[in-house]
Amino acid sequence: QVQLVESGGGLVQPGGSLRLSCAASKTIFSIDFMGWYRQAPGKQRDMVATIGTGGIINYADSVKGRFTISRDNAKNMVYLQMNSLKPEDTAVYYCQIRGDYYPNYQRSLTTFDSWGQGTRVTVSS
Repeated sequence: QVQLVESGGGLVQPGGSLRLSCAASKTIFSIDFMGWYRQAPGKQRDMVATIGTGGIINYADSVKGRFTISRDNAKNMVYLQMNSLKPEDTAVYYCQIRGDYYPNYQRSLTTFDSWGQGTRVTVSS
């Protein structure tokens, strides 16, 4: 299986910036879909930003113009650059990657759909 680990969260003042990273435990042959989601206490987990097949990018209206999703295929990393942070951005952020990889000692690709454990972002003065 492919495991994902998020990092880069922390405490930041309103107007500040953070860069979240999502590292995959295996080399990914192809990515069909990837995204960032967030969940505040007592609330639903919401989509923040996604990249689908063909590089189509979608952002939640609440983060457009402030957040940027990107990936580095060579490093098996996914990023979320967050600028002009607001208190309402406070949440646990999760990454998701759906794609194919080569399991150890096997020639055939295997499909995976993995979620990270989350990294907490707190925006407060």
